[in-house]
Amino acid sequence: MSASTDAILQLLQSHGLALLFPLAVLEGPIVSVIAGWLTRLGYFAFPWAFVVLVLADLIGDAGMYWLGRSGLQVLPDRWRRRLRIDEPRIEPLAAHFQTRGGRTLILAKITHSLGFAALIAAGAGRMPFGSFLWFNLLGTLPKTLFFLMIGYALGQAHAEIDTWIWRGSAIMAGLATIAVIAWLFWRKRRHA
Repeated sequence: MSASTDAILQLLQSHGLALLFPLAVLEGPIVSVIAGWLTRLGYFAFPWAFVVLVLADLIGDAGMYWLGRSGLQVLPDRWRRRLRIDEPRIEPLAAHFQTRGGRTLILAKITHSLGFAALIAAGAGRMPFGSFLWFNLLGTLPKTLFFLMIGYALGQAHAEIDTWIWRGSAIMAGLATIAVIAWLFWRKRRHA
């Protein structure tokens, strides 16, 4: 058992749903796995654990959205110039989230790897907050249920599951990066 998952397990056994919410906001999938296992052991009622995990995920994601939305104002001018974040670069992002924002959010939530980037981009692209919450909820429900059920069935292996989640996320992030680079290369060659 890893130290972090062991600590989360002990905290949740001691403090229950009251601590599940803040831990799920901060840590995410492994907390859902551990909550599934604790549900199986009788510490939590399944419906309550599911509701708390979904709400925590939505609150955390809303924080990322607002970070993206207010990012231009929060970052110092020097950083914005260095990162090349300016209004002309935000306009295509805004157009994307107006037309394909829902699809992007659901895909990002389900693949898990680049979810934080999509959440921040949705805010930076000024996606309407109501639409953001709706599509985010549509992606959060199956993802949370999946991790909760994995924990219910295989929760005693939560340390190994944490490793699998990390490795899977790293692989997905790598594949997504390769796909974006290939797409940019293809687009540049097509317009050359």
